[in-house]
Amino acid sequence: MLIARVVGTAVSTVKDEKLAGLKLLVVREATHTNELIGKPFVAADAVGAGAGELVLIAQGSSARQTEKTKDRPVDAVIMGILDELEVEGSLTFRKA
Repeated sequence: MLIARVVGTAVSTVKDEKLAGLKLLVVREATHTNELIGKPFVAADAVGAGAGELVLIAQGSSARQTEKTKDRPVDAVIMGILDELEVEGSLTFRKA
């Protein structure tokens, strides 16, 4: 699993029919101190995440294990929205 921040949306009107109905969001990996790293990528949203939220991402074959992504051609899925993040006894993130 990766920690990531939702940084945008992706809209595609022409796509494989198996992707119909999936919300696609642009995310960037985040460190435990909430710093963005790496390049943005698109993830299917299985939990109703929104802009600016810190989320949990599954990639590869694990991305096809949620109810919304089962048997769909996705490589990344948002499967959780973080409320808090504590690392080594320090609270590094709390949802406002």
